[in-house]
Amino acid sequence: MASPILHIKDAYYFEVPRSLWKSTRQSRNEFPDHYIRLDSEFQDWEAKQQYDDLAKLKSLEGLPAEAALMSQYHSWVHDHANFAKPFDRFLEEAPSQAWFQQQLALGRFAKQAKGESAEAWTARLDAARPLQQQWAKIKAQADNLEEFKATAPDWSPAKIAEYNHQLDGKILIPQPFGKLKNNYERESGFAISKFMILEVVVALILIVVFTALAAKVRNGRPAKGKLWNLFESFLLFIRDDIARPAIGHHDADRFVPLLWTIFMFVLGCNLLGMLPWVGAPTGSFSVTIGLALVTFATVIVAGSLRFGIVGFWKNQVPQMGLPLPLAIFIVPMLFAIEVLGLLIKHLVLSIRLLANMVAGHLVLLAIMGLAVAAAASANWHLTATISVIGSALFSLLELFVAFLQAYVFTFLSALFIGAAVHHH
Repeated sequence: MASPILHIKDAYYFEVPRSLWKSTRQSRNEFPDHYIRLDSEFQDWEAKQQYDDLAKLKSLEGLPAEAALMSQYHSWVHDHANFAKPFDRFLEEAPSQAWFQQQLALGRFAKQAKGESAEAWTARLDAARPLQQQWAKIKAQADNLEEFKATAPDWSPAKIAEYNHQLDGKILIPQPFGKLKNNYERESGFAISKFMILEVVVALILIVVFTALAAKVRNGRPAKGKLWNLFESFLLFIRDDIARPAIGHHDADRFVPLLWTIFMFVLGCNLLGMLPWVGAPTGSFSVTIGLALVTFATVIVAGSLRFGIVGFWKNQVPQMGLPLPLAIFIVPMLFAIEVLGLLIKHLVLSIRLLANMVAGHLVLLAIMGLAVAAAASANWHLTATISVIGSALFSLLELFVAFLQAYVFTFLSALFIGAAVHHH
């Protein structure tokens, strides 16, 4: 089974049924680095390196015995909230390690204590700075995965089998430019996620398809064929029913290529959510906010080219012919409100698309969950029938929503651009 959050959460892997992609790794060193880092054997090895280096620091006071400190760490890390956190996070975050945090001025100790003078607080921070630098060096030295691989014994066959079972059905994305914390979080560098790849796929499909269409209609020749006529009808709809009514006939055609690209890209990303084991990139806020920023940048640039940079911002306030005494107070307030409204409109543009795409997937998950929950009951056949029919109907609704939200996003973008290039 695929993960229940497959279509909603971005990840650094693609998920397919386990039977289609079996993990057959034979040794620990064949597993991804972040799997090894999250394993308790590496974390205990890393903790040992850090403890030994801390014990050498003469300026650090109150270091507990190694066995006692490791026992506290194991108890802390077994808490669900602290699952798989390394030893350094334990020292920096656990309330029981206040002795360490106080000496390094970490957490609440990095703030000025109640009743503490500014001079005493500054002196405490200055005294902690050498220890902070030494601690940073200790952490960097202990995070030596290559040394661990070369010196530590290999995992047991049972552990290798367990990790292989976890990786069954997961097609991990290679990360040549970044380091992962886990399958869903980046630790450093530039990490390539599933939605990034899907966005590139959509972009490449659009480039290939419309380059071919442009070649067919070059020199004014009409498009021939059902597929080409379909795309042409989309284009005419965007030009005649979105761009020109929202922006005006005089300016609309300049923005049709942008609106056309936005519509087809959003539609392509939405439709990917209908495919098994893929997911819709527009179900991620990072994607929708990026699309909204494209519209926002177009609004700023188009308005500034039309009225000038100062004129564009002056145009945010409607001309009301107020007397000077009133204008002095009212115009600045209106300007602040209008600029805030401009930012909020584009933020809502991204949230609207995100919410509509995620909502459909959540409803489908809830309906399919009924069949799973009723699997052991006597009426499972009735529940399964309802779930299948309900999922099919909601999938049709999602197909409609995929087109509708592409239209809404494009139409609102056109409205915002139209408002930017015309006087209020």
